[in-house]
Amino acid sequence: MKTVNHLKTIASLAVVLTNLGVVEAAVAGSVHKLNSPDGDITVTVNADKQVSYSINLNGQPLLAPSVIDLAIDGKPGLSSGVAVDNVSYQAHSQVLYPEVRVKSAEVVDEYKAMTVTFANGYTVEFRAYDNGVAYRFVTDFEQPVTVLNETAEFNFSTSATVYYPLEESFYSHNERSYLHQSIGEIKPTDLASTPTLVDAGSAKVLITETALRDYAGLWLLGDGKDGLKGTFPQQPTKVVDGEPEWIDRNQPVVERADYIAKTDGKRAYPWRVLAIAENDAELLTNQLTYQLAIPNKVADTSWIKPGKVAWDWYNANNLKGVDFEAGLNTETYKFYVDFASEHGIEYVILDEGWYPLGDLMGSVPGFDVPEIIAYAKERNVGIILWTTWLTLEQQFDEAMDRFAELGAVGIKPDFFQRDDQEMVNFYWKIADEAAKRHLLVDFHGAYKPAGLRRTYPNVISREGVKGLEWNKWSLDSTPEHNTTLPFIRMVAGPMDYTPGAMSNAVGPAAYEQIQYSGKAPDHADFTIRFNRPMSQTTRVHQMAMFTVFESPLQMMADSPTQYLDNPECAEFIASVPSVWDESIALNGQIGDYVTFARRSGSEWFVGAMTDEHSRKMNIDLDFLPAGRYDIVIFQDGINAHRFAEDFKKVTKTVTHRDSLTMQLAPGGGFTARITPRN
Repeated sequence: MKTVNHLKTIASLAVVLTNLGVVEAAVAGSVHKLNSPDGDITVTVNADKQVSYSINLNGQPLLAPSVIDLAIDGKPGLSSGVAVDNVSYQAHSQVLYPEVRVKSAEVVDEYKAMTVTFANGYTVEFRAYDNGVAYRFVTDFEQPVTVLNETAEFNFSTSATVYYPLEESFYSHNERSYLHQSIGEIKPTDLASTPTLVDAGSAKVLITETALRDYAGLWLLGDGKDGLKGTFPQQPTKVVDGEPEWIDRNQPVVERADYIAKTDGKRAYPWRVLAIAENDAELLTNQLTYQLAIPNKVADTSWIKPGKVAWDWYNANNLKGVDFEAGLNTETYKFYVDFASEHGIEYVILDEGWYPLGDLMGSVPGFDVPEIIAYAKERNVGIILWTTWLTLEQQFDEAMDRFAELGAVGIKPDFFQRDDQEMVNFYWKIADEAAKRHLLVDFHGAYKPAGLRRTYPNVISREGVKGLEWNKWSLDSTPEHNTTLPFIRMVAGPMDYTPGAMSNAVGPAAYEQIQYSGKAPDHADFTIRFNRPMSQTTRVHQMAMFTVFESPLQMMADSPTQYLDNPECAEFIASVPSVWDESIALNGQIGDYVTFARRSGSEWFVGAMTDEHSRKMNIDLDFLPAGRYDIVIFQDGINAHRFAEDFKKVTKTVTHRDSLTMQLAPGGGFTARITPRN
């Protein structure tokens, strides 16, 4: 793999477009090898009796031989001793230009490929990148097929550890903590969603998928040894209504078929992706899930506008100092619109409560949605409408038409909790029909990003992450969790974590560390409050999330009046872009700390976050071009370890030769805006 100077990974590089063409290889023997462009990664495919692949990194084993197969009803699989018909190789290099530039305006897509064609109508394509490996099946049958199962083994060469998002069942919001433990401790019954990260000693290997279409999602189980194996939700045959209070959104699966997909016989299947990083920071700018995704299908994307959102649900519509009763009513949302307009915030979401639950065609007394949307348009603010997936499915055509007729700019479907083939196809239907109506889509209660955002760039963000809202009912959104997410969940794609809490407290985890250091206050300040939530981090940790966490539709989760009470913080947050021309990972260690420098136009933003440990960081500014810059810095205040809302604002002039030394409090952060002078 290419070394990273000072742990910096530059996401946009100039390359010369080349296509070295296809080279046919004689089919001699059962072992075939593929190297990455830089030669550091080697994939070895063994097609003797069954098909397996292994990966070496710098000449040393990384992934032990791992069997792959696709079991199609009535067809012999690859474990039936099927002969290899042909092996071909290709080298490829080009620059991709994302319609929505999450990490960068340009993505270098450079790889070497090996295509292995078998005598039974199966083909397996492998690609080796400098930062990972991927493979997928391709079938060539005239008639539709029933896929009974897929074998996907991930066997590691040493006793590895794993960051494991343990799940109770396939019916899940995929909002998990990551359990760090020996891979041998993962039982064959321990189910995990993806992405999942394995620490193999010599490198980190992140397992996920992309180009997920007309198929079931990839999950993982342990094998009781040193490996993981893929598993897939079978097609539901019976669902039941949820509890009465959730009947408009929950539909648990109680019976399943004996297959995972019925699909076209001529098709390419999802890519199985292994992102590889010799140091943690290399994961932060890995874009393989985008590079391998199905290209854009939306002809005109000029209407797709990233931005920030004034969000209502987290803060429970709490307003103060107003002359009306705050809540689910027209006056409250006009206040949100005014706040957004005054701060240059592009959107406001109308979350749960804008329609009578169960009927997207209905209206709520005192809640004039057409009036709110018209009011917002006059102030250059777009309105996004929340909906449960089940009500949307039941009223799909008329509801989608109504969203467009109302003048909404996007929708936020929620509570899916499934990624079987049927539900995956519904995601694609929503994306397609929303694009026809020029509607953005922000999936919540959702599975991880798996390529749809490239195919339909109007799928602008997605949840599938344990985010800030968990502070309303749990202790799970810890500083350690926050500094783990960029290395795992964010590698799969944008995550709608919904940052920006202005009520901040010393959380239990940070408090324990302060106590140990002898600098503790008398008690941890954090408490669980559903309607007036707080974070378990410092104020500046929350502010830094807007640079560190990637979401082209980035929420400002707290109440407008909370932001109005903290104008310096609010104005800074509002100034942070939600998409980037360039991203540089300055440093990072999973679960401990992370620092990004990101560029939008000629401006740079820096964000750093630490776990529950206080930390001194030295940040070189040598990523800046030559010249003089004005920098606005927000850093933890001297008392942030005991009063988490304490911060210090500093303004000064810097150049690319300067460095910054910052003291981060437990659960703390640092963030800055850097603007060229003249």
